[in-house]
Amino acid sequence: MTTQRRHLVKEFNHFITCYVCKGYLIKPTTVTECLHTFCKSCIVQHFEDSNECPKCGIQVHETNPLEMLRLDNTLEEIIFKLVPGLREKEQQQEIEFWKRNKSKENGEEDGPLCKKAKVSEENSDVGDGDYHRGDPQIAICLDCLRSNGQMGENIVKGLMKKFIRCSTRVTVGTIKKFLSLKLKLPSSYELDVLCNGEIMGKDHTMEFIYMTRWRLRGENAYPMVLEYRPRIDFG
Repeated sequence: MTTQRRHLVKEFNHFITCYVCKGYLIKPTTVTECLHTFCKSCIVQHFEDSNECPKCGIQVHETNPLEMLRLDNTLEEIIFKLVPGLREKEQQQEIEFWKRNKSKENGEEDGPLCKKAKVSEENSDVGDGDYHRGDPQIAICLDCLRSNGQMGENIVKGLMKKFIRCSTRVTVGTIKKFLSLKLKLPSSYELDVLCNGEIMGKDHTMEFIYMTRWRLRGENAYPMVLEYRPRIDFG
């Protein structure tokens, strides 16, 4: 009979800690341009002075990088399951924060807020739970589009699992990054994403594509199919 191996939380620290504050991710928020995740308060504060990702340096948005942030409720629930007592501690700190703010409105003074919980080395098992995100979801099929003699088709392959479910707010740019990661493409390699044979812009959301392109096929056209291929240089 095989024994079940127990894992220490520190084994997952690389995935559940914030690059900015080095603590556990609180209200994990992902930059859709590069898919790096930070605490919501950390990345919002960072974008007050910069429009670049603090981890990789990519320009997130020319004028308003906050538009490219998405909360990751799924990751938040996983972290709370992994780290014992973290949820309760954060809830208590939030209560204390609002009490202090209310006291200041009444002219009272109070001490500084408690620091956020730092990384511990306690171990915990991952329990069961509902990790579905609260925002609207959409099912998508990602098909590899091939044409005879097209350059790069030896690099771009079909996905082993081509059906995904994601937020309707996800952009084509994020889908391209997802494909690049799954297909292990070079960072300089460009893809086109198409719907009904039309190339979609990187800022188009899945909701926009569904409403303006896909639903014209009728209610039975489900899931929405997006095709990808190596970018063709017409120059």
